Order: sequence, then structure tokens, then C-alpha cells
Amino acid sequence: MQILLLAAVLFLATTNGANDNFKGVAALYGSRVAGYWTSLGWASVTTLAGSLCSVFLAGALFRTFTGAGLVPDAAAAQTGFALAVAAGAAITIAAGSWRGLPISTTHALVGAMCGAGLVAVGGDNVHFAALGKTFLLPLLASPLIAIIPAWIIAPWLRKLAARGARDPECICRTAAVIGVTPDGVQWRSSAEPMRASSAECAIHGARPNIWRSDARGAVNALLFLSGGAVSFARGLNDTPKIAALLLPIALLDGGSAVLAVGVAMLIGGVIGARRVARTMSDKITTLDLGAALAASLTTGLLVGTASVSGLPVSTTHVAVGALTGAGANGGGGVDRKVMTHIALSWIITLPIGALFGALVYWAAG
Repeated sequence: MQILLLAAVLFLATTNGANDNFKGVAALYGSRVAGYWTSLGWASVTTLAGSLCSVFLAGALFRTFTGAGLVPDAAAAQTGFALAVAAGAAITIAAGSWRGLPISTTHALVGAMCGAGLVAVGGDNVHFAALGKTFLLPLLASPLIAIIPAWIIAPWLRKLAARGARDPECICRTAAVIGVTPDGVQWRSSAEPMRASSAECAIHGARPNIWRSDARGAVNALLFLSGGAVSFARGLNDTPKIAALLLPIALLDGGSAVLAVGVAMLIGGVIGARRVARTMSDKITTLDLGAALAASLTTGLLVGTASVSGLPVSTTHVAVGALTGAGANGGGGVDRKVMTHIALSWIITLPIGALFGALVYWAAG
């Protein structure tokens, strides 16, 4: 049973990586500042860093996602309960990834806990009041909270991005040229200032002055940093939720469990992130640089704060809310059909997770 639990948890971590790893850099790829593999590589490295740091910074989530408080402590400590939660959530997330739908790992886990708990201890012993207060309220509020700041700051960041597009990357000075006329008279041209990109300066043999103005590079760097911050925060938030399922067994200690989950998440993202990446980056809205910055900064701030505070917010809900808010205010608009499909997938994630969690617990029992 312990080996089955370990396998189920690693499968859950792999499906989580496939569905979630690209969400942090969806804006980076959607704005085409970076290509798919560059974006995914950056997301993988920063997500793994967040996973490893979760041992020290997100201890509250370890306690929350053992199931204690939702079902009696004795039931939450059972290996069979943890196995049902891990397998039920993993199947749910795998189905969403196959359909290209960005669903919530937190919702899938909570649903599987409910389903397994109903079979294990009966409806009277499942504390649904704790479910609403501790789990559902932050999950339902997170997309709405993300829409507002992204909607507000998107126009300001569009102005910053537009300025970056206008300003030269550098101010250079062409080299003086010395020549001889047909009459044998030597001449020398004066050095001329030149405002252009670094590549254009190089073509003309110009050398940068001491003072440089690289606004476009600053915008791109900020987008990379914010995307990395989102991925780091997601690793910080999701890893302890999954690693907590290994607490009923002594097969791995806390640090080893986090490392195993983090590596499995990385592998899952490399193998299976493309379908969700297309939905997040291209289908929800058309991302310009300003909208991409607004979405990334909003998501990173909210998810990072929630991770340290122990609030089980969904990176998916926050990221999609931020993309929606940024795209709706002066951007390319929001594809209502795509958003409807995503919203429906959010609604059914919890009951589908509950169904699979109950089935796995029944089969394992």
C-alpha cells in the first residue's frame, strides 16, 4: 500500500506539472517575448526552486492538505485515504490536461478528499463547514480578486511598454573615418551620434556611449522576472499540498518528499504542458506587452502572498482572472467561448474529483 501511495502521489505531481507549470509564463509566451521552450525552461527552473523552498516557507499548507479538519484525524492518517485523494485528484487533473483546460489542483484535491471521506466515515463525519471556510471561500474569491488589479494597472503598463517600443536601445556614436582624396589630400569625418538598436549600431560600426537607454530590454526583463515569480510562487503553493499526502507513511521524510514531488512536477511540465499552454497564452485573450506585465505581476503578488500565509488559493484561478482583467481593459478582449469552457471545468472539477476519490477508496478498501 505504501508503494502504491508513493506512485499515486508522484503521478499526481506529474499531472500537476502538465496542467500548471506553464501558467506562470503564459503571459511571457503569449506576448512572444520568449518562445515556447525558453518559457517552459524558465518556468521549470523557478517552479522547482519554489518547491524546494516550500519546506521552509509554506508549512501551513502541509497541515491543511492532510485532510485533517475535513475528516476525523484517524481517517486522515490512513494510507488508504491518502491513496484515494492522490489518485482521484491525479485522474481529474490528467483529464483536464488532455482537454487543454487549466483546472485547479486544489479543487481536485478537495474534491477527492470529500469523496474519499464520504466513503470512509460517512456524510455525518465530513466537516463541510470547514470545507467552505478553509477551502472554497479562497478559491471562489481568488479569480475575482485577480481581475480587479490587473484591469486597473493594464493601461498604465501598456504606456510603459509603448515607451519601450519607441525608445532606442542605445545611444551610439559612429567612428571617425579617415580617407584620401584622388588628389592625395587626407580627410577625416567627424563622429556622429546615432540613436538605434544595439544591432543597428553594430551594423554601422557605431560604439555605445557611456549612457544607455534600454527601455525595451527593461520591459522584457520585468516580464521574465514576473513570470519567474509566478512560477516560484506556484511551486511554493502546490508542492506542500501534494507532498502532504505522503505524511501517513514513513517511506520519505519531509525534505525527500518535497524533492520527489518537485522533480515529478518538472517532468510533467516538460512532457505535457503544451495543450494548456495554448489555452492560457493564446486563446483567453490576445496579449500585448502591457497586458502580459499586468497579468504576471498580479498573479505573482497574489499567489506568493497566499503561499506564505497558508491560504489554499488556486494559481489557475488567479492566473486566468489576471489574464481576463488585463485583456478586458483596452486589450484584445476576452474569448467568451473559451472562458465559458474554463468556468464549466472549474465547476465540475470538485464533483469529478469527489467521484474518483470515492471510487479509488472503495476499490482500495
